[in-house]
Amino acid sequence: MDETFSLSLKEVKQDLVLGIVECNKRGLVQSAKWLSELNHGLSDVAVKTGAGKSFENLFAGVGAEEYDDYVLAKSYFDVREYDRCAHFTRNCASPVPKFLHMYASYMSKEKKRLDNMSDNSIVNGNSHVKDFSDLLTTLRTEHGQRKLDGYCLYLYGVILKKLDLNQMAVQIFVEAINAEPTMWGSWLELAPLVTDKAMLQNLKLPNHWMKQIFIGYTYIELFLNDEGIKIFENLQANGFGKCIFIPTQLAIAFSNKRDVDKSIEIFQHLHEMDPFRLDNLDSYSNLLFVKDMKTEMAHLAHKAVDINKYSPETCCVVGNYYSIRADHHKAVVYFQRALKLNPRYLSAWTLMGHEFMEMKNTNAAIQSYRQAVEVNRRDFRAWYGLGQAYEILKMPFYSLHYYKAAQQLRPYDSRMLVALGETYEKLEKASTALKCYQKAYNVGDIEGVALYNLARLYEKQNQIEKAIPALLRFCSNENAIADKSSLCHAYMTLGNFYEKNEQFDKASHFAYKCLDHEDTKREAEALLKTIANKRQQKTAAAASSSSAAAGTPGADPEGDSESGEGKGKASDMDLEEVEMDESNVGRMVDMVMAQDDMLVENEEPEFQLEQAAELENSSLSIIMEDGSDANE
Repeated sequence: MDETFSLSLKEVKQDLVLGIVECNKRGLVQSAKWLSELNHGLSDVAVKTGAGKSFENLFAGVGAEEYDDYVLAKSYFDVREYDRCAHFTRNCASPVPKFLHMYASYMSKEKKRLDNMSDNSIVNGNSHVKDFSDLLTTLRTEHGQRKLDGYCLYLYGVILKKLDLNQMAVQIFVEAINAEPTMWGSWLELAPLVTDKAMLQNLKLPNHWMKQIFIGYTYIELFLNDEGIKIFENLQANGFGKCIFIPTQLAIAFSNKRDVDKSIEIFQHLHEMDPFRLDNLDSYSNLLFVKDMKTEMAHLAHKAVDINKYSPETCCVVGNYYSIRADHHKAVVYFQRALKLNPRYLSAWTLMGHEFMEMKNTNAAIQSYRQAVEVNRRDFRAWYGLGQAYEILKMPFYSLHYYKAAQQLRPYDSRMLVALGETYEKLEKASTALKCYQKAYNVGDIEGVALYNLARLYEKQNQIEKAIPALLRFCSNENAIADKSSLCHAYMTLGNFYEKNEQFDKASHFAYKCLDHEDTKREAEALLKTIANKRQQKTAAAASSSSAAAGTPGADPEGDSESGEGKGKASDMDLEEVEMDESNVGRMVDMVMAQDDMLVENEEPEFQLEQAAELENSSLSIIMEDGSDANE
């Protein structure tokens, strides 16, 4: 892929104009909408449209004798009377009416299937296999005879994808793209089928300007956010700066990188540019939720309701608003409304699962997360939620499987690694758990618990010397630690360690820190008394030894440096000494971690339970498939 490229904006604009005409003729309204938004971003680029090629294309592809049937059928299609549209184009042979007939037949069956899903709240149904069989047979036959154009190939690929024939669908979508490069729907359907960067680079795609947008979009789908950001920033610099799709993808990429402030800033700018736009508004709402911006969420919810009260995006935004107010029952109601409107709306399934978890309804949460995975197998939040749900049900082998799926989707997310480590620990696989915690710390510990878990596990294995450097590093930024009980436990462990090693100043320093917390106050007081007693004994022993050596019956009371502090008086720690001791903590942690193999991926769970054996046989693929709806 070329990281820098040049293109003619006039050629791009001409391609967009022609593409809009062709998609509108065939009822591909979502692709036409996307192309129109991109075209509007290039409004400064002038092209001739009055009597040029685009004007001629308004009537191209429709036979003269079929024109009346086509116009009638297209009007039926526009008002969603798909069966009537298919009936009046059943005998048409010219390209546009022929595609409209097959597409209307597909949309009729898909609409009925989605309506049934709305009634049952179930995404994965097998009835559509039978529904699409006749249409699939027709498309397969004509494909073998090479009679399908780029648009019919797109429809063929969509049906193959619906039937989970993904390998064949990839080949068909690549054919469709080479035949019609400006057909955005083909690119969009291909992206979720790309499993990794190597597969993306091996696809035989045309050297077209749309390829750059597709590659950037797919990189972000694969969570290769830096590469995606680079491509879209390059597109902005090459004349696409006003195209609203480009900054939207940048906002999503920054959100994936947990740069929430930058992502919110882009979404706010987009909202100013297009205040009535609902696309991706659920993503914006999620970011506001993360930042706990309740006022902004309230304004966004009211604005969305004013625009379109009954759109899935609006219901999702309102559901998020009730969620941040801890009104989980109302939040579930609005997420369910979103799913009634669109049963394949991913955000609603995942967020509803979160709400059921908050309501302690684990079984309902599992069902919601499973539906989310059916819609989009790349949704790491749903896999992670399933892991948490089975963890609550005390089924660690199941939990491990789902955490591994989430971790493979987000290999550099410390939350997934910590969850894996905790599960391995429950399964008494301590060495693997240690590797998970170590890697979580190395990739950037988001929650700040990896070091504590690492030290606690070392402590559990009686390897206190390895635990101490990790605890010192953990305590070095005490203000950022939310779990104060963990912090107090770390202080007490450090205090006891230094007390046993007769480093009384350091032991007193950490013991005093525990006096402010009720849970550890008594233990800290006992430790301080022990330190004081040991200091007295040490002082007395030193004095006795000194007097014996000098041959005198008494000892100089000032002969021991600690004698003034050894009679029950609390010592004040020389903080500089602790800081100097902690200056080498980073090196100590690295030395400890270097003793273990850092690779987690090769460690496979030993499923010894009957339930886990069933799960292993279920052939759940970790290579995710995006279940985004292909319907126009």
